[in-house]
Amino acid sequence: MNIRKLRLHDKNNSQSSEDRDEYEKDYARLIQSPAFRRLQGKSQVFGAGSGDYYRTRLTHSIEVSQIAREVARRLAKTYPLLTQKAHPGLMLVPEVVECAALAHDLGHPPFGHKGEEVLNRVLRERFGIPYEGNAQNFRILMFLEKRAGSDRGLDLSAAVLLAINKYPFSLSDPGRMKGVYEMEWAGINELREQWDMPKGCSTLEAQLMDLCDDIAYSTHDIEDGIRAGKIILSEDFFEDERLVNGVVHEIIHDPASLQAVQWERTNMKEMVKRVLESYYLQWKSVYVQYGRETSRTRREMKARWVSRFANGVGIIDDAKTGWKRVTFVKDGAEDLELLRTLEILKKLAWVTLIKDFRVQRLQKRSENMLMRLWDSLQHYDTGRLLLPPDWVETYDRQRKEWPWERLVADYIAGMTDSYAEKVYTELFASRIGSIYERD
Repeated sequence: MNIRKLRLHDKNNSQSSEDRDEYEKDYARLIQSPAFRRLQGKSQVFGAGSGDYYRTRLTHSIEVSQIAREVARRLAKTYPLLTQKAHPGLMLVPEVVECAALAHDLGHPPFGHKGEEVLNRVLRERFGIPYEGNAQNFRILMFLEKRAGSDRGLDLSAAVLLAINKYPFSLSDPGRMKGVYEMEWAGINELREQWDMPKGCSTLEAQLMDLCDDIAYSTHDIEDGIRAGKIILSEDFFEDERLVNGVVHEIIHDPASLQAVQWERTNMKEMVKRVLESYYLQWKSVYVQYGRETSRTRREMKARWVSRFANGVGIIDDAKTGWKRVTFVKDGAEDLELLRTLEILKKLAWVTLIKDFRVQRLQKRSENMLMRLWDSLQHYDTGRLLLPPDWVETYDRQRKEWPWERLVADYIAGMTDSYAEKVYTELFASRIGSIYERD
């Protein structure tokens, strides 16, 4: 059997008689899963339910998948390497990248980055184990999700699982902050060994998905920020020293950005000013071109920047690893200028949206709710009385493999924003309700 279409459990696809490609089956399993549906109720930047316009984790994931699929198609026509099939990790199949992008945020808890921060802090401080959104993806895909006739997750193909695995490490390794929990790493590592993947390297499909996630984040979140009035497209706004210094501060305190983009070769502050000024001047031009209609200008700006980034994606040799790397490429070399521009726009979204005091207030409220939910569930004897019976039954069957606190984290992480608020209200707010309301 094609090693890329191998499945960890149903190796012969014995339960399927449908005339479909394996990646089509993966796609169907993903979009019909409860975990995927719940993304519609999880925050991207603004709280889910803040308005009909703003993105949620679901719409973000769909947009990433569209960008990644189209870039994969373009690269397949450009790089002969991708048609040679010299190595299973050196291929770019659009359907695989699309599936990976749809699944890349499944492990994110309610309330966005704040939810992940809270769960990670409480697990590390109280139990010495991590919570990490990328690792939680594999908890969901390989164990928590159920499908007919199987209790071993969605059992996706090897190509899709490894395309989701942008951090190919076990979180049990000392000092590792991102990766895969030890329980799921056994299966991921088994596939990597069968593929003969170089240690610490991810597949081209995983790299492309990750880069397209950044493209979507840096362009779409800015569009949402403009719509919400958090980013004001005026000359005064982009000449604001506090804004420029805020973007610089976020870059300096992001080790991954500093290492990957080689900022030491440029004047960071000057480049931040240059990119922000360029963005503003382009906005002015498009605004006039589209009859001074803000909504049309917003969409056109987003489209132009997505196109600029997407068309800059290419593949180069990675001298450090001997593997291949998906990045921005210009004239056969890595385009550091475009990489830095992407980083600046990502940090602009972070500074103007996440760091906004109103958003911070909402995040503090979210933190308080999650902490009180955790305190109510953390002890087995009392917490088991508050969880749905099927969760407790699953834990009782598997308790030798993972601790109670991991199940509590699984349960809270699976909540949408509104469901977390609902459970919190049931436990702590004065409220008249019915025991016959369905969760």
